Amino acid sequence: MDHSLEAKRLELALNAARLGEFEWDMERDLLITSARMSAITGVPAGSVPAAGGETLYSYIHPDDRAAIQATVEKGLRAEGRYEVEYRLAPGPGRPTIWLKSSGDLVRDDAGKPRAVCGVVQDITERKTEEDQRQTLMAELDHRVKNVLAAVQTLAQQTARRTTSLESFLTTFAGRLKSMASANELLTAARWRGAAIAHLAAAELGGIAPGQTRWDGPELFLTPRAANALSLALHELATNALKFGALSTEHGRVYLRWVRRSENGFELTWTETGGPTVQAPKHLGFGSTLLEQVTGRELNGEVKIEYPASGVRVRLSAGDQAVVERPDTVPSAPAARAAVLPPVDAEDADLRGARVLIVEDAVLLAMELETGLSEAGAVVIGPAYELEEAIALLDQPIDAAVLDANLNGRSVMPVAEVLAARGVPFVFATGYGDTGGAPGGFDAPIIRKPYDVTQVAAAVASLLRAR
Repeated sequence: MDHSLEAKRLELALNAARLGEFEWDMERDLLITSARMSAITGVPAGSVPAAGGETLYSYIHPDDRAAIQATVEKGLRAEGRYEVEYRLAPGPGRPTIWLKSSGDLVRDDAGKPRAVCGVVQDITERKTEEDQRQTLMAELDHRVKNVLAAVQTLAQQTARRTTSLESFLTTFAGRLKSMASANELLTAARWRGAAIAHLAAAELGGIAPGQTRWDGPELFLTPRAANALSLALHELATNALKFGALSTEHGRVYLRWVRRSENGFELTWTETGGPTVQAPKHLGFGSTLLEQVTGRELNGEVKIEYPASGVRVRLSAGDQAVVERPDTVPSAPAARAAVLPPVDAEDADLRGARVLIVEDAVLLAMELETGLSEAGAVVIGPAYELEEAIALLDQPIDAAVLDANLNGRSVMPVAEVLAARGVPFVFATGYGDTGGAPGGFDAPIIRKPYDVTQVAAAVASLLRAR
């Protein structure tokens, strides 16, 4: 055997794995460190007195030392080997270094311990990634709880100010969609901020074509401020459609924002050409939200005026609400209506239609099943997993409602089979706008959160078009 070639291969393997080797010679009580280990740890290469192993432990972070020493000694006694992870002892100007060390006990013919041979590996990068992942998970948990708390509050406040279930569902769904729109923009920008222009486009772009206009300098808001402004614009747009300038074809809404010289910004909402305005005798949730919540969330204040010519809202925001332009900036969102249009029973008539539901969220699937059944559909499923959905494809199906992602797996195999059979389907998904339907299919997309009646209407429309 070519021992020099074997040694070369071993050296290459150690270098590739970023491993450094050492030996604790118990007979001579020496710690022998390789150049590779020295490069990784900063421990001097060569031989130094081991001091009964204390020299080896002295390179471990003081906070980790006692626990690591106990683990190593226990492992050597019980199994003749050990594997530990620890921080290297701090040094001047040296960042935290994480090491993984493994060692085996070597005995002589009589069974007496002779040496410990081991390797160390720099795992700092892995540990840093684990710490970042934990931080992100904690942040995600925090945001989810905040969103759930906000949704709960919206539901409670909306319920207190509506007199019928139908009114509650319509109003609450609109507010929920506003929150979803802001979160979609923030997610696309990795939660670094959302542009005011994008928030305005999402809320105003799909209502009263030609009657709304917005402009101002490029400004990005913090996640908290973006959510607050999105909800405020939704309330203003909803009121304008119901009672204000957008309730007539001649009315106009103009949204304008400017950067203040003393930092922060000012935004004005102006309605003209609508019905004569009078100040309300009782403030609804929208007014309360604007005056008491929006201003505080944007570190500023909101003033609502009611001149006869139209509602005017002036909002001032502090500099804390503004962030620098994010590295990732999404394109302007697709326009959507601020208020869900009413759906007539005829528009959502699915009597006798066999409709497949593929949705991994059980509660949402139950709501879909109830809504489509009430519209007269014969529901197939629901299927919560890809395999369940595929197993249901061997029976007659007139249409389908598909979630784009099923527990991390694409629904495309189901969509491909349906498309090949000429069965129309709707994508009901929580994913953001990516310029078209998933998989390039020519299919309607309904974004979550949605009103089930909208899904029923979309399915009915597809069936009528066949």
